[in-house]
Order: sequence, then structure tokens, then C-alpha cells
Amino acid sequence: MSYANVVVGVDGSEHGRAALRWAAREAALRGIELQVVHAYDWRVPGAIAQAGAAFAEAMREAAEEVVRLAVAEAREAAPDVQVRGMTVLGSPAAKLAAVAQPDTLTVVGNRGRGGFTSLLLGSVSQQVATHAAGPVVVVRGRDEAAGRPVVVGVDASPGSEAALGLAFDVAATRRVPLVAVRAYALGGPGSGPAVASFDYRRAEEYRLVGEQVDPWREKYPDVPAEVMAAVGHPAQVLADAAAAAQVVVVGTRGHGGVASLLLGSVGLSLLHHAEAPVLIARGDGEAVTRSAGAATPGPHAPAPR
Repeated sequence: MSYANVVVGVDGSEHGRAALRWAAREAALRGIELQVVHAYDWRVPGAIAQAGAAFAEAMREAAEEVVRLAVAEAREAAPDVQVRGMTVLGSPAAKLAAVAQPDTLTVVGNRGRGGFTSLLLGSVSQQVATHAAGPVVVVRGRDEAAGRPVVVGVDASPGSEAALGLAFDVAATRRVPLVAVRAYALGGPGSGPAVASFDYRRAEEYRLVGEQVDPWREKYPDVPAEVMAAVGHPAQVLADAAAAAQVVVVGTRGHGGVASLLLGSVGLSLLHHAEAPVLIARGDGEAVTRSAGAATPGPHAPAPR
């Protein structure tokens, strides 16, 4: 896949710095620009009188210092990456969404000081993760895990097809294996027809996930790909698999399984509890299918150390 750039939201917090380092390394792997963004706002909605010019100037200078330090750290983490910093005045979620485009990879942390990296603590996090025009990475758990596989949740929906294509791209770029995970239930609504044998049902689930993965194996022949089907709640199954991953990839649409993230408790649970960065794919799979010819990293992408 081809990104125009990587955009990372920072606020000076440790979780924001972890997101910054992850974003810098990703930009280095792909040979594209890293844009460091910090949003700040001294204005108080509904206030009778707003703060004076001196306070506004002090806030602006503090914001610029956050960006200056972040740019320096990004260059230290990835010396060959072109880095550009910017401060924006206004709502963090709205401003980050305005900077990020459909072909932008947006990166944020899962904790912070009220800026972009305060994810999962309020409305900002959900707005960024749910409404960004392009893919979003929420950096949590390990921000560096060279050699570990990429894990992707699949359920045969269009959204999980987009996630699968993006996951193969990530695995190819990082030169690591991929594990496609499908969760299923043995009984209850949406669990499929009753079967006489647990082994038969398990084999059928493996067949289904294998059929979904096989076309991507052909497009990315250099990516070792495994499939996994497990009984359990989708969020728990995928979170368990993510414990051994360097990135876990999910879609935003699904059939109530792993790829139905951000539409209910499944997605929010994963964003709260996954032990690896969570990459949220966008789209219905058509775009990633069209761009799947870029199956291997360019000469700028070194093998993981």
C-alpha cells in the first residue's frame, strides 16, 4: 500500500512519545515523511471573557516547544526520516482529522495530557479512532517488537478484507510472518448451523479463514501466513493472539465478529486491553485489492534489526 505520509499526534506525555517513536520507525520503513502535530487550545467555550494576549502567546510558545522536542526525538529514533512539525489551535480530534487524509497513516497513543494521546479517556480518542479518513494506529503495549508476527482479525466481511490486505502489507514491509485469526461460537445467535462434531466445526472454520487468506498469499508470496480459528468472544480471542504480536490489525465493519470493531464493546475492549499497537483499517477491501501489487518493501525499507 502507498501512504503519502505518517501523521503522529503528540502532547509530550510518555505514551505520546511511544507513539512518536513507532511513527518515526514506520515512516523510515516506508521511506515517507513524518508529520508531528500538536493541538492546543487556550480558549474556553462559553466563557464570558477569553484569556488575554499574553496568556495566548505563552500557550503558543509552550505548544511549539512540545513540537520542537518531539521532532528532535523523532530524528533520533529514525535519523534518515524527513520530519516536519506543526502546532494547531483548536479541538485535537477535529484538527488531527483535518491534517490526516485518506492516504495518511495516523498514529496516536492511548494515554496523554488531554491532547491527541489521551485516547480511551474521553470523546477525543473515540472520534480519532472512529472517524479518521484513513487508517489509524493506536500505540499501546509494546511500541517495538522486531520479529514478532502481525496478527489480523478476519470474519469474511468487506471490512475484514480491508484489514487483511493492510495486514499483509504491514507484514511485507516489516518482513515478518502474519497470523489471520477467526473467532467463532459453538452455540447461540449467529454461531452458524448446529454440527454433530466439534472437530468438524473446527475444520470448517479453518477452511473458511484459509479461503479468505489464500488470495492474499498469492499476492504476497514472501509473507509466511498462518491461520487460526478459536472458540470464544472475538475481542478476547484477538486480544490473546495479540499478546505475541508486534501489530494487531482490525477493520471497522464486520458480521459481529473480530472485524466489527469500533461499532460496540468488542472494539473498545481491544483498544483498552491489547498488548500491542492496534491498526484500524478503513474501507471495504476494494482499495487494498487494487493496490496489492506493492507487495514488497522498496529499497529504502531495511530488514528489522
